Order: sequence, then C-alpha cells, then structure tokens
Amino acid sequence: MHLTLRYGRHGLPVTLPDAPRVKVLRMKRARRLPSADAAVSCALEEPIGSAPLRQIAGGCRDAVITISDITRPVPNRLILPPVLRVLNECAIPDERVTILVGTGLHRPNTDDEIREMVGEDLQRRVKIVNHVARDESMLVHLGDTRRGTPIWVDRRWVEADLRIATSLIEPHLMAGFSGGRKAICPGLAGVKTMRVMHGPMLLGDERAREGVLDGNPFHEEATEIARRARGLHRERRSERATRGHRCLCGRS
Repeated sequence: MHLTLRYGRHGLPVTLPDAPRVKVLRMKRARRLPSADAAVSCALEEPIGSAPLRQIAGGCRDAVITISDITRPVPNRLILPPVLRVLNECAIPDERVTILVGTGLHRPNTDDEIREMVGEDLQRRVKIVNHVARDESMLVHLGDTRRGTPIWVDRRWVEADLRIATSLIEPHLMAGFSGGRKAICPGLAGVKTMRVMHGPMLLGDERAREGVLDGNPFHEEATEIARRARGLHRERRSERATRGHRCLCGRS
C-alpha cells in the first residue's frame, strides 16, 4: 500500500503492508465553503460564545493579534484582512496594530517565513514581531497558577488594549487539542513557564494526551494562564474607565 502523508511542503511517500494488517483512518471530508472570506466576516459578526469583534474593539486604542509561527498551517492570509478591516472601522488604524508571532520555545521566524505566512502586502502594512521566550525584558510576571506554575507572558500582549488570538484547532499529543488558550501558553509564554508546562510533572500525567480535555493538567494550566492575562487586561481597562468618568464629572 502506497500513501503520501501530509508532511513538509511536498508530502512524505510511505509504503505500508497491505490489508488486513493495516487500516488507514481518514478524516471526513468537509463541505467546501461557497466563500471563505464571507465565512470569516460572518464569524467576526456572529461569533460563538462571544460578542462581535466590532463591539469588543469599540473604544480600544490599540490591538495585538497573535498568530502561530511557521510550524502551524493557519490560513493567516484569509483570516487577518477581515480582522484588520473591522479594527480600522473601529478607529484602530494599522499603525496601532501589532501582529505578534507566537513562537513558544521555537526560534524566531525569518522575514521570508513571515512573508510566506501573511503575504507581502500585510507584511508591509502592519508591524510584525516575534515572541522570544528567553528575553525576560519583554515578559511580565503575573504570579503563579494554583498548581504553582510561574506565569510569564509576553509584555506586548498583556499591555495591549485589545488582544486577538488566532490559531489552529487539531488533536494535540499533550493538550488534548491545540489552538485557543495554547496561542497564549505556550505561544506567548516565557521559558520559566515552559519548564513546567513541558516538564515531567505535567507530561507524565496519563491524562495529558490527545483528545482529552477533562482533567488534562496541561489544558487546565494553559487555560488558567490565558485567563490570568485577560484578567489583568480587564483591571487596566476598568481603571481607565473610572479615570475617564471622574474627568467627565469634573467638567460638568
């Protein structure tokens, strides 16, 4: 039996024994979208379990969008333009938008790799920077999780007025499923955080495996870390809103 696995740019040919010794499991084919751009725009206007991006972005001064690095096949060229269009319409211009590449512990992406990921037009249009887990000057410490994991997250993400995480959801050998909270941890986490997340205490737990979320310690730690960064952001916005209210009251 001859197969070509989806590996690298051109696939990996393999030869396997014929059935019945080998059974090939294939994903169910998805129905093709009539318009991918329209589907993305609809998702931004009518998201699942969230207010529309337009509503969330209202009143924000700047934005950081985190994307996966070159090791993940995320369709950034399709996702990012509609997101930027909404931000521009909400008075957040391109010059106040930063795309932060969530490298985790991977090396920084090169200019050529970033161009491949987002396209030449977007690379010229918006500031794009790499997260560097070992650069503590670009991290902020948010305390520890309930399990005692130190929370170090990219400062640019924490200090942004509006933060948007894009990612790929697929089965993951440790986290159950990738995407979502993994865009923040490990994507934007510091090396001190990752020593625990990729350490024996978490990875040695039999529940830290693909397809499992309930009781998965890796998933729980990553989710708590992502929420902790969001909580700090809400406190900062609340303080600014209070100051603004006091100023308006002083004028009246």
